[in-house]
Amino acid sequence: MKKQFCLGVMLVLASLFGAQTALAQGKPSIGVAEFRNESGAGWWRGGVGWELSGMLANELAATRSFNVVERSKLESVLSEQDLGASGRVRAGTEAKIGQLTGARYLVMGTVTAYEENVKGTGGGISFRGVSLGGRSESAYLAVDIRVVDTTTGEIAFSRTIEGNAKGGGMRVGLYRGGFGGDLASQNKTPAGKAIRAALVLTTDYLECVMVKQNGCEASFDAADDRRREKTRGALSID
Repeated sequence: MKKQFCLGVMLVLASLFGAQTALAQGKPSIGVAEFRNESGAGWWRGGVGWELSGMLANELAATRSFNVVERSKLESVLSEQDLGASGRVRAGTEAKIGQLTGARYLVMGTVTAYEENVKGTGGGISFRGVSLGGRSESAYLAVDIRVVDTTTGEIAFSRTIEGNAKGGGMRVGLYRGGFGGDLASQNKTPAGKAIRAALVLTTDYLECVMVKQNGCEASFDAADDRRREKTRGALSID
């Protein structure tokens, strides 16, 4: 009887483990490469590219919709394959990246635009960059996202994601988890809020097109149309 009981427990555990494995296998396996910068953002320095990578990886893991590959498995391989600062995938190396890292998909992000505006409203004071009222601040961030299928080297998904933030002085607030490293100084700034907004929207977009696939793409298409129309309106063509 005892042996039968133990055997039954083992079968139940094996069944549960098999179900969890099957569920995990159904999730896209994804890694996030080091972000690149093509903007004039003053907060970009040192290891910010990998900090943004880690923050996006954390947001993706929080959705429970992806199997997220750890940075430690990615960094050396991507550096060897010239995929760190360059963002390039050399011909014939795509499958190797997937095999060595375990990532079927690789997310690459490039900060292509950053704008920051500070407008005085009177009656405020500022000391060492900290505003105490009287100032209206805003920040805008654009990130080009590409998702590469490591088995083919083809771009599976791409989108420009925008992050906007407004705040007055110290009222911008903290964000989930905050920032560390070279971004620590942006915890209470519109720039930090715009960064977080862009990362969260990137997570929403990737979950939409790679997991849900239920028509949610329409809202992102509409946002992209508005962005393109706004860009056209800012151009002066003779």
